Amino acid sequence: MKFRSVSDPVTATPPGVTPPKRFSMRVAEWLLDSPRLGENLNVKHFAGRLLKQPAREGVVAAQSRLGQLMCRECGNARDRRIGHDLLRQAARAGDRRALRELGLLED
Repeated sequence: MKFRSVSDPVTATPPGVTPPKRFSMRVAEWLLDSPRLGENLNVKHFAGRLLKQPAREGVVAAQSRLGQLMCRECGNARDRRIGHDLLRQAARAGDRRALRELGLLED
C-alpha cells in the first residue's frame, strides 16, 4: 500500500502562530502546589526539569520557582548557588516571591 506524503505548507506551523511555551511551567506549578504530590522527591525533580527551559528563556516566575526549589531541595553547593542566582535574577525583575526568599522583602 502506498501512502501519499503531505506537503510542508499543510503540516508546517504558520510563522505568526507560536506554540504555548508556558504549558510546562503551569504543569510544574500545579505539581509543586499540589498537597500530596508536592512532597514527593521524584515529583519535585520532574517539576524542576519542566521549569528549567522557561527559566533559561527568562520567564521570571519559572526562575523564581526553580530557584526556590534548588535552594531548598538540593544537597550540593553548586545547585544551591545556581538557585540563588536564579532567585537574584527573578528579584531584579521584581518578583515578590524571590524577594521574600532572599530576605529583601518583609511581609
